[in-house]
Amino acid sequence: MAIAVSIVIHRNSFLEFFSTGLYLIAMPAKHIFLLLITQLLCVANAVADEYILQRQQMIAEIEDDVEITSKYLKKQSFDASVMQAMQEVPRHEFVPPGRRTEAYENRPLPIGHGQTISQPYIVALMTDLLAPEPGQSVLEIGTGSGYQAAVLSKLVARVYSIEIIEPLGEVTSGLFKKLGYNNIETRIADGYDGWPQHAPFDSIVVTAAISHIPPPLVKQLKKGGRMVIPVGTQFQTQYLTLVQKDMQGKVTSRQILPVYFVPFTGGH
Repeated sequence: MAIAVSIVIHRNSFLEFFSTGLYLIAMPAKHIFLLLITQLLCVANAVADEYILQRQQMIAEIEDDVEITSKYLKKQSFDASVMQAMQEVPRHEFVPPGRRTEAYENRPLPIGHGQTISQPYIVALMTDLLAPEPGQSVLEIGTGSGYQAAVLSKLVARVYSIEIIEPLGEVTSGLFKKLGYNNIETRIADGYDGWPQHAPFDSIVVTAAISHIPPPLVKQLKKGGRMVIPVGTQFQTQYLTLVQKDMQGKVTSRQILPVYFVPFTGGH
């Protein structure tokens, strides 16, 4: 509604400005063109400002959800750098055009091929659990819309992302290039086996539910590293699980909270 109102206001101003026919006729074509561009930029800026306001509202809703789930998370807030990344990444660019009016609602949205873009709160939670730091490399299993990888790219040196659905992976790879996410490298493959060529990874994030923690991913996790993965099946309770490998190589896991993700696909 606010976007539509902004556009109408600018359009009416534009029509009023040119209501005097004699002025328009007398004006050089170059000036008319420049004024037209100026008006179009005003509309574009109004839309951009509206997205900023919507992201701010999304951040407020995420913060509310953190408080509600604090007993599961054992914390009252997410790291400030994670929230800043969530504030900066334009989620509307990662949803289908017909869904852009819903882009900043705090819920998952369909993106085609039976896949979804995760709820912003869940993206922030998974990112926070990884405890990302500058200079790190992260492996993502399930590129999907690309939103999770884009958020991580603001916080680490390199993101390696694998998508098994070829059409989806190709579109998202092109989107990364278009938006300038140059520290994200993508691959079309079965993510169960990870990406050995770039291992070990400081952290790994899996964006689809699986019945167990894949041994190849555990092997590719650095000592001191973290993995966040939804464990469970489509017809059973899934739990977002934090897997940690200590400096001696010992692996432990902790269930964080119940979730619902699309199922992990592949030949495993």
